[in-house]
Amino acid sequence: MNERERFLNTCRFKPVDRPPLWPPLAIWSKTFKRWREEGYLDEYQVELAGEHTDKILDLSDFLGCDRFDEVGIYFGFCPGFEHKIIEETEEYITYRNHEGITMKEFKEYRDSSMPQFLDFPVKTRQDYEDVKYRWQLNFEERFPENWEEKCKIWKHRKIPLRMWADREGGFFGPLRNLFGFEKLMYLFYDDPDFLEEVMDDKAELMIKILDRILEDIQFDYFVFWEDMASNHGPLISPEMFEKFMVPRYKKVTEFLRSNGVDIIMVDSDGEISELIPLWLEAGVNGIWPFEVQSGMDVVKVREEYEDLIIVGGIDKRVLAKTKEDIDKEIYRVAPLFEKGGYIPWLDHSVPPDVSFDNYLYFYNKLESVMSGRE
Repeated sequence: MNERERFLNTCRFKPVDRPPLWPPLAIWSKTFKRWREEGYLDEYQVELAGEHTDKILDLSDFLGCDRFDEVGIYFGFCPGFEHKIIEETEEYITYRNHEGITMKEFKEYRDSSMPQFLDFPVKTRQDYEDVKYRWQLNFEERFPENWEEKCKIWKHRKIPLRMWADREGGFFGPLRNLFGFEKLMYLFYDDPDFLEEVMDDKAELMIKILDRILEDIQFDYFVFWEDMASNHGPLISPEMFEKFMVPRYKKVTEFLRSNGVDIIMVDSDGEISELIPLWLEAGVNGIWPFEVQSGMDVVKVREEYEDLIIVGGIDKRVLAKTKEDIDKEIYRVAPLFEKGGYIPWLDHSVPPDVSFDNYLYFYNKLESVMSGRE
């Protein structure tokens, strides 16, 4: 069974040799520094990724992880804002990014601390009118120059192909990037018509981009991005989610299904229990990462939602503990392996209190249990 067959069968609750073994979502640069100091990694290739060129270690081949490929089309502003450095010291840098957000960050280990958000591109209706031209298809700018060649390769793939819209694939997270959190919250009450107009524009753009992608290649699954919950619950009420967001989700999910894409997921951190039934109503059938420290328990979620594709739910914090703790966490979620529709995955990035030895032990143990050798 190849990696694509394994993924598709898992998501469709069909028999597999084992669930997919995915690499972590990310590894902190501080974690990488620790592993280097521990004396590991010298023989492994280190790749530079992200606009800040943080060092991110890709050990997927070494760990024997299942691979997947990424369509990688950006769903945000195109053209984006020009990157502009506003202030730089030895400790921090203040800049405007491609989204038009002005932020201040520590220069070292940016991935291990939250930036300070100082300003956002839209404050008024006129501001929105001035920037909405950036929400156009703009095929020549948005798609890579080697697009046709990539599509030819993908048509013969044996690994799943993902279209993850990342920070621009949703109707709360992307609008928070547009207005800022406080302004967005007020808009739900002060100018709901304007907010619905923006959400409709976002849905229309997503469908335009997806339609253009699907002209050339059929991808295997689509992922929205929201990050719209804290560790205590959603940042807006379920009632507001249903009123404002469900109709826009449906526009996109119905388009995807009418074009043969039946695996549709959403990425949202935090305690999302109240949102799960609404995402299902909206046409989403898979969710990740189910943060354990926010109270999410994938075993209980499976009991309540038999047909939901569940990705994640393994507490990253146990990797900093003993091997016995790691075993206990893997065996906690192991009953889901046989039921299908579950991809075991760490519930977030690997922090720097995790040793390289524990990291390798976790992956070896997980693969062994999934494969039925333990």
